[in-house]
Amino acid sequence: MPEEVLSQAEIDKLLSAISTGVVSADEVKAEKQKKIKVYDFKRPDKFSKDQIRTLFMLHENFARLLNTYLSTNLRVLANVEVASVDQLTYEEFIRSLPNPSVISILSLSSLKGNIIFEMDTNIVFAIIDRLFGGMGDEGKMKSRTLTDIEETVMRKMMGKMMENLQEAWSNVENFNVNIESMESNPQFTQIVPSGDMVVIITLQIKIGDVEGMINICIPYIVIEPIIPKLTTTFWVASASTRQEHPEEVDALKRKLRRAVVPVSVQLGKVSLTVNEFLNLGMGDILRLDTKIDGELLCIIGEKPKFYCRPGVMGKNSAVQITKMIEQEEEEEKKDG
Repeated sequence: MPEEVLSQAEIDKLLSAISTGVVSADEVKAEKQKKIKVYDFKRPDKFSKDQIRTLFMLHENFARLLNTYLSTNLRVLANVEVASVDQLTYEEFIRSLPNPSVISILSLSSLKGNIIFEMDTNIVFAIIDRLFGGMGDEGKMKSRTLTDIEETVMRKMMGKMMENLQEAWSNVENFNVNIESMESNPQFTQIVPSGDMVVIITLQIKIGDVEGMINICIPYIVIEPIIPKLTTTFWVASASTRQEHPEEVDALKRKLRRAVVPVSVQLGKVSLTVNEFLNLGMGDILRLDTKIDGELLCIIGEKPKFYCRPGVMGKNSAVQITKMIEQEEEEEKKDG
């Protein structure tokens, strides 16, 4: 970067300001020092800004998937967001973890080495409490190691969460995540030498009223083979050009064909006052708004989709579809 060159007039003006006391020499020196960026050669940056940005985007996708999964399975409002993506030495990361912690050591099928998935104990016990039928109350939680039963439950939960991680990374690298072991003491999780550089993805998570952090530690040596793919351009291009495999489409079609959909037929409607409803008795007749030769409404799920006519097929009551309801009519029927 070229240095800024001052003209003679600017130099004279600066010297005059220093001599008159308007600007001190210390202020000039401090201003010059502000432009100097400290660089530690003992721990050089392994990840570029573009790679950090790509990792942030990848795990934003993971956060959205995890948010949906937790909200659905725990039946409580959950919120997951990426708080930061930083690079530091493995020793610094281990020192920052409390003891006990809930640490999962993971292996990736297509990459060598291990990564760490660490969860705040408050979040872990909130999840366990919800799964066991509790309210996930923060006041009942204590920082301790997991029991054998709790660890088994969390392993199963972690397996489902890792499927979301695999999906988030699928545009960059396809791999299967396996849980090698779960530890409570950070000192027992020496997956790389202390001085090796790692990238830490920190997720802020809230389940009900309980808040905590999730840390994903990925050593540089683990993702070094796919580092060229960790660029915004490659990630966006892969996401836009990715094609579906025919076998995946066939599998999806087979699952859709086996899906059970509730179908009901509305014979008609009638409006009553509360007084008329309270006075209903055995043998009373209600007149519906449907004519004998009129068409009935066929409802799929909760949406009116077809018109039909009643009839008999063998010994069973049946209906015959006459026509499909247009979208505008469907919205009117639903609102009505």
